[in-house]
Amino acid sequence: MSNNFFHDNRKTVPRPHDLLWITDLAGLATDQPLPSWATAEWLASAPVVIRREKMTDVAWLPVGLRGRTRSERFKALLSGDAVGKCVPPEFLVRTEAWNDGAQFSAFPAVKALVSMASTLTATELSWGPTGSVGFALASGLPVLREESDLDVVVRASVPLRIEYIELLKAVQSSSLCRIDIQIDTGNGGFAFAEWIGGRKTVLLKTDIGPVLTADPWAVTNIIDAVGSS
Repeated sequence: MSNNFFHDNRKTVPRPHDLLWITDLAGLATDQPLPSWATAEWLASAPVVIRREKMTDVAWLPVGLRGRTRSERFKALLSGDAVGKCVPPEFLVRTEAWNDGAQFSAFPAVKALVSMASTLTATELSWGPTGSVGFALASGLPVLREESDLDVVVRASVPLRIEYIELLKAVQSSSLCRIDIQIDTGNGGFAFAEWIGGRKTVLLKTDIGPVLTADPWAVTNIIDAVGSS
C-alpha cells in the first residue's frame, strides 16, 4: 500500500480536516447502507473529510461524507488504497484557492476568508479553511449558502503567543459572518472562542474521545483524564 496520495507530498497519515477523493467506492466500509444523497455521481467529485478518530496508518481511514446541505452527513471508513489524493486546509491557503473559485467570491464566508488571509499568512501560524468553505474551494461544488459560517483550523503544537491570541480575537470578531476557529495542538482540537471565554477548562477533542482539560497542550493531563474516566 502506498500513501503517496497527499497533494502536498506529506508522507504521513492524514489529519482531521484533510479532504480525500475516492477512486473506488468499493473501498468504503459502512455499518449501514449509504444514504440516498450519497450517489456514485456525487462521490465521484465530492471529497470526504478525515474525522478525529484513532488511526495508526492509512489502511482504513475514518471519514465523513457530506452532501449539499448541513443535514447530509454520514460516517464511514475508507481504504487507503481507494484514495486518489489528499488536500489539507493549508494547501488551500498556499494556493490562494479563493482566487480560482470566483463563483464563491460573493458569499460572506469567502469574503471573510479573503479579508483575513494576508494577516494570518504573515504570521508563522499554519492554518486553513475547513467546513463548507474549505469543501467548496477544494471541490468547486455548490455547498455554500449566504448564512454559511467560516470554519478555520489553526495548527499550534505549543501554546499561542499573546500577539497571536489577540490577532485571532480580531479575526474572530469579523462582521461579515460567524467565524469558528479551532486550535489543533497535534493531540486534539479545541474551540478558540471557548478557550478565551474565561473558563477553567476547555473541551479538547482527541482521537480517543473528548477530554476536559485546563491545559490543552499538556499531553500527560489528557492521558490522565481519559484513563480516569
